[in-house]
Amino acid sequence: MRKTIFLAAAVLCLLLSGCGAGNTKDTPDETPAAPVQTPASDETEVSDNTPAGPPAGSGETAASGFDLERRTVLLNNGIEMPILGIGTFRLSNEQAENSVYWALRDGYRLIDTARIYGNEEGVGRGIRKAIDEGLVTREEIFVTTKMWTDDFDDGAAAIDASLRRLGLDYIDLMILHHSQPRNDVAAYRAMEQAVEDGKLRSIGLSNYYTPDDFDRLVNAAAITPALLQNETHPYHQSTEMKDHLAQYGTVMESWFPLGGRGNTQTLFNDETISAIAAAHGKTSAQIILRWHLQAGNIAIPGSSNEDHIQENYEIFDFELTDEEMAQMTALDKNERFAAY
Repeated sequence: MRKTIFLAAAVLCLLLSGCGAGNTKDTPDETPAAPVQTPASDETEVSDNTPAGPPAGSGETAASGFDLERRTVLLNNGIEMPILGIGTFRLSNEQAENSVYWALRDGYRLIDTARIYGNEEGVGRGIRKAIDEGLVTREEIFVTTKMWTDDFDDGAAAIDASLRRLGLDYIDLMILHHSQPRNDVAAYRAMEQAVEDGKLRSIGLSNYYTPDDFDRLVNAAAITPALLQNETHPYHQSTEMKDHLAQYGTVMESWFPLGGRGNTQTLFNDETISAIAAAHGKTSAQIILRWHLQAGNIAIPGSSNEDHIQENYEIFDFELTDEEMAQMTALDKNERFAAY
């Protein structure tokens, strides 16, 4: 069965002109964006709460499958996933509820949470509020959560518990939160069964940082991971892993896309990033997020600040030139900020 799925994924990737050409302890960068060069005194531009228009140019990045006009990527299982989302790491239930609601109102359709964050209930409330107000439908939203390592021995129960806390009938993507060779294969197989049962639509991994560790699990799996969520940002561009993922059609998603708490200013004040931000009349945060999408990384910056959430989504009305993308690529130090 695994060979059949692998061949199907390979064919799909060829049809999409190739896979993955671009590119906490937990996940998303839950740090509010900060201004560097903006036309206004506040860090956020005025928004009418509708998605911005398509970027200049063709609308499709060099990373195969990333469509900036549709703002989605086609996963190796044939499901479309939004490429920019709201992360909820370190948010309380109340903060998560507000942030998710504001994000959905502003145009986001991807939401990222995790059991260990302790805010799945708040995320669920934010989703229901947006649906009840007619801002979105459930089918338009892509919800991601993660199974914590303590739950790997009873993955089926962990999946059901997340569904209850979120108040959802299905989860669009569930991820194993960390590599744990002792029992992560069993947990992954529980997620595979949940796909068959209709409880999960896609499954993936987080915090697998070497090709050998990734392949260890893949070789024991029936369903190839649709996504790998690792720390990825201009100083740690995950080049080796992205190159390795290409053969599977597995997409890279970035947690700490802006560097993470305590490190955002390091990236925001980088001379190269600041200069590109000034040239576009954008903030450094917006430049970094735009780079992620053009480089082929799904990005999930997090914030509890209503204005910053809006600012982070206003990156679809410009694009980085080839020269600017090359300048950003040159910033790679293969240096992680987090130790987990």
